[in-house]
Amino acid sequence: MIKHLFKGWTTLRIIYLLIGLILLIHTFMDSQIIGVLLSLYILFMGLFGFGCASGNCTVNQNKK
Repeated sequence: MIKHLFKGWTTLRIIYLLIGLILLIHTFMDSQIIGVLLSLYILFMGLFGFGCASGNCTVNQNKK
């Protein structure tokens, strides 16, 4: 698990991490519980590299 945290960082993963941090700070300061939960999800996507942050949302286009 530790090896996965430090390997495979892409620009999109860093963007998810930064957006998650920014949203977490703002929603925590406003005491919005649902916003905190959603921002934690985005933060964890960037930190642990799952979902679209790991590049799994791309569509392969086969040219014929």
